[in-house]
Amino acid sequence: MNAETIQTFALSLEDVEETLPFDEVTLVFKTNDKMFLLLPLDEIELSINVKCDPEIAIELREAYPETVLPGYHMNKKHWNTVKMDGRLTSKQIKEMISASYELVRGKRNK
Repeated sequence: MNAETIQTFALSLEDVEETLPFDEVTLVFKTNDKMFLLLPLDEIELSINVKCDPEIAIELREAYPETVLPGYHMNKKHWNTVKMDGRLTSKQIKEMISASYELVRGKRNK
């Protein structure tokens, strides 16, 4: 997947806001004022950061050790960095983004 496809998919989810809170090259996607996806645009190798259930995060890192890594500059228990190196399908990447979104979305203020 490329950055534009990831951006389009993230923005297709309900109540998603795209922001640039850290710098001018890292897109941050939020729902309920909470981050669920970071998309750095200045890296040579495209990657994303997604929130993940801690147990699933470990499983994904073990299954894809060169592609799914502990979250770069994030809480490594709850975040994974996923390299867009062609080892994962678009479907798998979208599932990770959706799972991250649902983790955050489930914590909506009532």
